[in-house]
Amino acid sequence: MTPHLRPSVRAIVLDENDRILLCRFDFPHPVVPEQSKAVWAAPGGGVEPGEDRLTALRRELREETGLAIVAEPPHVWHQEVVAADVAPGFDGVINDYFLVRTNHFQPRGELTDDQLAAENLAAFRWWQLSEIAAHRGPELFSPRDLTTPLTALLTVGTPDQPVQLGL
Repeated sequence: MTPHLRPSVRAIVLDENDRILLCRFDFPHPVVPEQSKAVWAAPGGGVEPGEDRLTALRRELREETGLAIVAEPPHVWHQEVVAADVAPGFDGVINDYFLVRTNHFQPRGELTDDQLAAENLAAFRWWQLSEIAAHRGPELFSPRDLTTPLTALLTVGTPDQPVQLGL
């Protein structure tokens, strides 16, 4: 039987210094294992009924970060996570990641602090690849091995086909 997966979109937002913008999701959130304090993940979220992926990506970025994009960003990564606790009512989630290059900015979206907190989104931070690679804190990254695909993206460039990611 084919699992029922929630479609989701995420943006790999890189500034002019190749820093990546990540969101901190605090426990309790379905993607945060009990032993961890939080997960740093790319901004984005679920594709709503009637939306295509790029419409959903534009909406999520506007709501969460305030970033408005008009160009069609390249689809760089694809991830399927089959786990019943990741997306309520689904057997898991499909994350499609798109590369968005922009100038550095202070994230402030349309959602209020209370609305962000209701989604367990606690903070935003720009990270350098070296900081992610050296991080040993209780927080995790999503995907767990973010350094590998991010290194390839920064050194090799945009892939011809989306790279398949693990957890």
